[in-house]
Amino acid sequence: MERDRKKLVEEVQKDVEKTEKARQFKPTLLSQTVFLGTLGVLFIIPVIIAAYLGKWLDEKLPGYAIHWTISLIILGVILGAINIYIFIRNKI
Repeated sequence: MERDRKKLVEEVQKDVEKTEKARQFKPTLLSQTVFLGTLGVLFIIPVIIAAYLGKWLDEKLPGYAIHWTISLIILGVILGAINIYIFIRNKI
């Protein structure tokens, strides 16, 4: 019971600190640009890696045409979206 209470107090203190930081922080144009650029990079890197890996697999395995490329691009998009979700969740 006491442990749960301490844990709750710690979580509330963290939330209060985050709220105070958010009130004091005034984003500039540069910081917003960097944030959006980071989101773009976090999304596009898995897609590019997946596309190159898929193309390489399609060239190595006969009879597959572009199946690996398309499948891995879709997987890259999903991984990119997860990256952005995790980044935003940790940032806010």
